[in-house]
Amino acid sequence: QVQPVESGGGLVQAGDSLTLSCAASGGTFDNYAMAWFRQAPGKERMLIAGINWSGSHTYYPDSVKGRFTVTRDNTKSTVKLQMNSLKSDDTAVYYCAAGHGPYGSSRSYYSWGQGVQVTVSS
Repeated sequence: QVQPVESGGGLVQAGDSLTLSCAASGGTFDNYAMAWFRQAPGKERMLIAGINWSGSHTYYPDSVKGRFTVTRDNTKSTVKLQMNSLKSDDTAVYYCAAGHGPYGSSRSYYSWGQGVQVTVSS
């Protein structure tokens, strides 16, 4: 199965932009829906962006809609999360995930990366 590996986290200022990348190895990448989740301290892990196998459909919760954009490149087996207008509330560990089923459902995802820290200072 596909194994995701994230990169690109770091410390940024409120209002800044940041792009996270996820490289997937093993399996057939374009057979998988891909997603980004985040987990803030003391909170549950939350789905923040999902994308279907072809990249033609995406899902975002209201908390990030209009600020975050997920894209994928099936020729490179990569997924990216472009994050704009970052807020302190966006501080969390961000995870890339792969799975099957509805791309907008957290229950579809079962293969996880190790996570990267994103810290937004105000």
